[in-house]
Amino acid sequence: MAADYRPMWTELGMDLKAHDALLDALGKAYQDVFLSQKVRPEGMSYLDFVMSEVHGLRIKELNDARATGRKVVGTFCVFVPEEIVLAADAICVGLCAGAEFGFEEAEKLLPRNTCGLIKSAFGFKLTKVCPYTQSSDMVVGETTCDGKKKAYEIFKDIQPNVYIMEIPQMKNTADRQLFASEYWRFKEAVEKLTGVTITAERLKKAIITVNNKRKALHRLALLRAADPAPISGLDSLLINQVAFYDDPVRFTGAINKICDELEGRIKQNSGVAPKHTPRVLISGCPMSVPNWKLPLVIETSGAVIVGEESCVGERGQRNLVDEKPHTIEGEMEALIDRYFKIDCAVFTPNQDRTDHIISMAKEYKADGVIHYALQFCSPYTVESYLVEKELAKHGIPMLKIETDYSMEDVGQLKTRIEAFIETFRQPAWSH
Repeated sequence: MAADYRPMWTELGMDLKAHDALLDALGKAYQDVFLSQKVRPEGMSYLDFVMSEVHGLRIKELNDARATGRKVVGTFCVFVPEEIVLAADAICVGLCAGAEFGFEEAEKLLPRNTCGLIKSAFGFKLTKVCPYTQSSDMVVGETTCDGKKKAYEIFKDIQPNVYIMEIPQMKNTADRQLFASEYWRFKEAVEKLTGVTITAERLKKAIITVNNKRKALHRLALLRAADPAPISGLDSLLINQVAFYDDPVRFTGAINKICDELEGRIKQNSGVAPKHTPRVLISGCPMSVPNWKLPLVIETSGAVIVGEESCVGERGQRNLVDEKPHTIEGEMEALIDRYFKIDCAVFTPNQDRTDHIISMAKEYKADGVIHYALQFCSPYTVESYLVEKELAKHGIPMLKIETDYSMEDVGQLKTRIEAFIETFRQPAWSH
């Protein structure tokens, strides 16, 4: 970071000593994981800059906006509609929840056998090292699992203005009605927070902005079907992670430039790994910054990651909102339709998700699927049985990985993943 942001962090009430330790660890990890890669796309320099200023310049942008009266809405989940936030001239940002930081403090409030994502969110807040949480005028929680649902009751004691959005557990008519009512309720809450009435014109503009961001990410995803792979899975994951933090218009432009570069690579038959390198699809739990452990192990074990069936990946970005409606009622219905298609493991039954994994494996020519679940994450851990069963019907091998944010099991993971990659005899997608 070129500027001195310590006065800003102090004003946000952050613990500077703990934050320095976090930044030191994050910087070293980023150097080891990303900057050590060879033949990276030149366009990734934009992401390198964003990450170098992720707690600096971006936070200054948020605080400068707040000084003009705009609000910041912090989120943990892709069910929170960014379009509604933008339509009220507010800013939507993802919150820190991807590292084993502050767990000792978090476990004073939560059971030890709580999933790492929840404990991480608490740890970052309790140790005052996440400037996004500290900058948020509203934090939106959602009932996507029992752990989150109950943890937010406690989180309200340590974070001002926590808003809870109810997510149904099934996809019947009554469930969609509940889902719709929650989106209308959220719209009213954002209008109250910002003092801005969300009109059809405002919402249409926001829908187009977010659709354009998703189109850029869709474009990136499709380019990864090429062999040799034009970009690493690590860099693709980083792009999807930064999508939750960066200004959406600026981010969209940067990603389209990267896609232009990747199209050039594909025409030249150039990639980040040799042609016919084993291709892996990751499915399962989301990976927030700086949760890069599993992708790093995979891509240093002789394979390349060609897709992520994850909230920080295709599950969170795959569908667009219909732009045809021109009334607030029609636009809200289109928004609700789009978000209700998300195939999170919270839903039962959830055949859409297994169908989605199979279609991704075939489209991106994956030789196998590594199903990732955070330890103590019941929805994805339990659902892995049905996913493996369905993949087997299509001749697609799957490896189940259950892990946490620590680095203690890296050796064991590497052994298992290398053995899994060795089982590939021919591409599963050719069956």
